[in-house]
Amino acid sequence: MSSKASSETARPPTTSRPSRQASLVSHTIHRHEPPVSAAPIGILHEDDDMIVINKPSGIPVHPAGRYNYNSVVEIMKSERGDDWIAYPCNRLDRLTSGIMFIAKHPKSADSLTKQIKQRSVRKEYIARVVGNFPDGEVVCNQPILSISPKLGLNRIRADGKSARTVFKKLAYYPPSEPRVRPPSDEPSAEEESRPWTRKEGYSIVRCLPVTGRTHQLRVHLQHLGHPIQNDPIYANQKIWGINLGSNDPDAVENTDEDIITRLNRMGKEEVADAVAYHDQW
Repeated sequence: MSSKASSETARPPTTSRPSRQASLVSHTIHRHEPPVSAAPIGILHEDDDMIVINKPSGIPVHPAGRYNYNSVVEIMKSERGDDWIAYPCNRLDRLTSGIMFIAKHPKSADSLTKQIKQRSVRKEYIARVVGNFPDGEVVCNQPILSISPKLGLNRIRADGKSARTVFKKLAYYPPSEPRVRPPSDEPSAEEESRPWTRKEGYSIVRCLPVTGRTHQLRVHLQHLGHPIQNDPIYANQKIWGINLGSNDPDAVENTDEDIITRLNRMGKEEVADAVAYHDQW
């Protein structure tokens, strides 16, 4: 009786296998939400139909992007119970503080939303802007286009949506320390490298938006050459260059792609610290 040697070779162990149709591959990750202000959401008025709140700065209204539970709607739900439903009647940017109307039921929300659309309810904002804003009533009718919804970037564009804002300066505060120029009265090398310092002091401006476009006040104020102080997008020299996007004089340099690239870089490779926005003299 004869025997034959086996021709089989042992295969090394493996943890992979080819995927087939309808296969599901999943994994779980954990992300911490960005911290927001611990300031309470103040209740200014409440009745059976409506809650009027004082929204703190730094908190988004709805869950969006990296924010979920750290939003006005979710914070109020955690305080009032999971069965409670919020019906926001107006919106405020995450960085904006101010009055918001939260309806308690759809009928109340529809009623106030209709009044806002018919402009029987007037919105008014107070902004602190860079430099000495012009006197008198200033009207900006520049159309606004959303360039990157993901980054929240909007710009003045002829093919954008119509937008109209009425501004009026309430006060101007010059710098606490006057700028000292060299005897030649020529800008110093430091000033030439930091030209945003030419906008001395700050102004308090009343803003009346006739339309309600996203970032309308911020974009219009930037266009007028007086962006909101410490605005991380529209008053950031590292993104817009030496003129901070005023009237888009550097349209060739500040293409949409360039701005998006610089904005993407902020918070990743660079730190958007206050000195990048402007300097007070």
